[in-house]
Amino acid sequence: MPFKPVEHPKCPKCGKSVYAAEERVAGGLKWHKMCFKCGLCSKLLDSTNCSEHEGELFCKVCHARKYGPKGYGFGGGAGCLSMDTGSHLGGEGAN
Repeated sequence: MPFKPVEHPKCPKCGKSVYAAEERVAGGLKWHKMCFKCGLCSKLLDSTNCSEHEGELFCKVCHARKYGPKGYGFGGGAGCLSMDTGSHLGGEGAN
């Protein structure tokens, strides 16, 4: 019987084998420690600040920015109100 080497899981980021001593697990996939970082800001992740989306890793902040709710009240801030002239307040912008 010929020798068959053990098949190690492949890292989704780099495609190389992941050994037990260096693995990080997220979304049912095994990653290298140095590949376990945010897909947008490249911040190194751990189990407390990691979010997985369709096989890609994100920190909680970038995941919310990319896939979270959009519109006023969801990170738009006061810049969303820049077209407001203040006419309802009877101020200088009123006609």
